[in-house]
Amino acid sequence: MVRMLQVSREEIEKKVGEDVTGLKRIGKKIVLFLDFYIWEPLCTGIRFLKLVAIFAPVIITVPVIWFGERQPDRDDERSGTLWWYGFLVQAMEWAGPAFIKLGQWAASRSDIFPDEMCNIMSKLHDDAPAHSLHATKRIVEAAFNGRHFDEIFEEFDEKPLGVGAIAQVYRAKLKPDLTMPADADLSSSTHRFVKNVGTVLKATPKRVPSSHVAIKVLHPGVERTVRRDLRIMRFFASMINAIPTLEWLSLPDEVDQFGDMMKLQLDLRIEAANLSRFRKNFKDRTTAWFPYPYTEFSTRNILVEEFAHGVPLADFMANGGGVFQHDIASEGLDAFLRMLLLDNFVHADLHPGNIMVRFYESEKPPLSLHWDKPSDAHPTGKNDVTEHVLSRLRPYRNNKELWVAELEKIDEEGYRPQLIFIDTGLVTELNATNRRNFLDLFRAVAEFDGYKAGHLMCERCRQPDAVLDKEVFALKMEHLVRDVKNKTLALGNIKIGDILEKVLNMVRQHHVRLEGDFVNVVISILLLEGIGRALDPDVDLLSSSLPILRQLGAQGGKDMLMEGDVHMMAVWLGLEARRFMQASIEDVERCVKYDLLSPNV
Repeated sequence: MVRMLQVSREEIEKKVGEDVTGLKRIGKKIVLFLDFYIWEPLCTGIRFLKLVAIFAPVIITVPVIWFGERQPDRDDERSGTLWWYGFLVQAMEWAGPAFIKLGQWAASRSDIFPDEMCNIMSKLHDDAPAHSLHATKRIVEAAFNGRHFDEIFEEFDEKPLGVGAIAQVYRAKLKPDLTMPADADLSSSTHRFVKNVGTVLKATPKRVPSSHVAIKVLHPGVERTVRRDLRIMRFFASMINAIPTLEWLSLPDEVDQFGDMMKLQLDLRIEAANLSRFRKNFKDRTTAWFPYPYTEFSTRNILVEEFAHGVPLADFMANGGGVFQHDIASEGLDAFLRMLLLDNFVHADLHPGNIMVRFYESEKPPLSLHWDKPSDAHPTGKNDVTEHVLSRLRPYRNNKELWVAELEKIDEEGYRPQLIFIDTGLVTELNATNRRNFLDLFRAVAEFDGYKAGHLMCERCRQPDAVLDKEVFALKMEHLVRDVKNKTLALGNIKIGDILEKVLNMVRQHHVRLEGDFVNVVISILLLEGIGRALDPDVDLLSSSLPILRQLGAQGGKDMLMEGDVHMMAVWLGLEARRFMQASIEDVERCVKYDLLSPNV
């Protein structure tokens, strides 16, 4: 990921090529000089004045946070504080794409900012004015090597499906000569063998590709605007960092990290590459599906991908999952844990808006022993039942009873759900240090050793010297984890999300600066477990991780031990021990309940 970002930045770096000579070379150098030292500083200065006009009222009204009654149901914040948070969010929306994304990023950093501020920031809308259809056609035609717009699409919905701060998305249908066969990027004799065997053991989806595509197009000029805003952010971050007692925030480092995140989203080829990697990782898994990216047509400014046709997960969270609630919740956690524990390549923006549910008919195992040559043409589409199921569910989105009843009918007819993950522009890859720290913390929580977890976090944070009261922090962690242990030994009753949320609050109070990638993983766990429990209250992240850890141990346990990577093995063995203890306790309780220890004669 770092390498892709570096290549992307070098590609747009303005410089005079070695092959340019004579007067032409002098002319280009003059143009670059004027651009670098006159035009860009002038535009940045104008942008700075505009931002001052937007944020000056926000700064002036800061004292209002000390007024108003405290709201017990809003983290005991004052009403004036809550008003100011809302005013700040409004200013960020006025300020444009970089600040909207900054607010959304800040909403995920509850290790730095107050909970209520994060909650309000999370409601930041990135709705922006749509750029013109003419600009879209120009960008699309350039991506298709100058091919005329009408020769690219059979259908093109001119009204965007959505308009964000960075880009807007259209729905279209490519000409037949431009489409790709089903799972063309995954076809191989090995994959077909695994798939054929898999159909005997577990039903797998019939892959009928959508003939429609989603076209994501960057707003013209957004890259320059974001680059100027990042310069201004760094300036203010350096000023704030110079204030005594605030240096622990390391705001310049945070702005740099946020800047890298923004730059990743300004080159849509990176999102296409992420899609390809996710598809490769999940090609033999049935829990999740990722749209096919047309990488040959994707450029910096445009992403062409298979249209993700499904029911928004938000509809299931609002109306309930019915007979499918356990499947959807457990498969979502399973997919995330496989990303984290097996692949170390995690979708870093897993909110309900980026998860959809499609339905499929189980594929029947082939009776022939001969390998059939895969067709290069699209299937007829007769088995693509998602639209059929969607048409049945749409009328009941506002009626929970009828929604659940229709899901029961769909289940009886043999349809199965599968998750679709979209918007893969942001991913998290833990480096060796952060991965070790995460696994050590995961293990400490699993073993109920809060004191050890607290000390580990203080010792391995970004600024150990800036931590306030390390011993108090460790004791708080011990108290938190012991409180969970005293409540129950049953894994299913432990909400990892609740633990992590309280940990992030303590991290903020004691200035324990965690790495951004580490926090991204923690936030993803919070979101996924929250989504899972909204659908199925009995969902259990720790229990869900056991089969994956067993698979990892079976596949690479020897290699991990040879390489000295005992952290994952320790987590696995610790959870296995707890599972055994839980089973033993449940057996004793069952014996007592049914009078099996001394039965009546």
